[in-house]
Amino acid sequence: MQIGMLYAATAYILWGLFPIYFKALQGFSPLEILLQRVVWALAFLFIVLALRRQWSWLGKVWRQPKVLAGFAASAILLSVNWYVYIWAVNNGHVVDSSLGYFITPLVNVLLGFLLLHERMRPIQRAAVALATTGVAWLTWQAGHLPWIGLVIAFSFGSYGLLRKTAALGPLEGLSLETLFLFPLAFGYLAMLAWHGQNAFLRAPAAYKWLVAAAGPITAVPLLLFAAGARRIPMSTLGLLQYLAPTLQLLLGVWLYGEPFGGARLVGFAAIWSALAVYSLEGLWQAWYSKTP
Repeated sequence: MQIGMLYAATAYILWGLFPIYFKALQGFSPLEILLQRVVWALAFLFIVLALRRQWSWLGKVWRQPKVLAGFAASAILLSVNWYVYIWAVNNGHVVDSSLGYFITPLVNVLLGFLLLHERMRPIQRAAVALATTGVAWLTWQAGHLPWIGLVIAFSFGSYGLLRKTAALGPLEGLSLETLFLFPLAFGYLAMLAWHGQNAFLRAPAAYKWLVAAAGPITAVPLLLFAAGARRIPMSTLGLLQYLAPTLQLLLGVWLYGEPFGGARLVGFAAIWSALAVYSLEGLWQAWYSKTP
């Protein structure tokens, strides 16, 4: 239990510190960062698979068209999530990106209700309604939808929905997703290099190593998360997940000086209240189910 909490908490803390890493790559376009991330993540994942001699699944999965189609769809959603997040961080919207990960748990509940016909308990309905009120308030104050947070939340929520019933584990699933994205990523990077526009090739050695670090930076938190999730209850995991967006929010406000006050704080407060209601209801349900 304790080592499981350590694994999961470390994963969420690393995800929460992602803005620092992507801010360091502001000399690259968000699209090139995404493509480099795909290439180096696949390289790192293949090293891990080789060390663990974990290849048997690869031959089997190519004979399962439905599985391949599901992971092709999840690869697209993952790339959308990664791109919007990288763009948001490098364009001064760290706070907006944190909003996306704050509301993702409630988006998961909503998607489960709409697409899987899962029963939504009354308190969950209240939490979703309260979060919707917060989003509506932010929309009214800004004059437009908080699209960054909504795209991040719905792309990651939909990705999680597909992975919920996936036939592969986290390591194999991420490897297959990056394998789908690799030809497009490598091809586009090669085209940029042909036209002399590949920033990676022109970058100093230190920046090249920093870009290459995208491999372990992408995979290690996922592996830690998978190890932790197997050892601790879902209720505990559900509370730990708020570490990542909380750290992102703090970095956005205190380190990068993004505005956060007044009307914006009211909208976030409504969403935090919704998350508190949702989390407490989940803890009560977990305790009640264990009570004789």
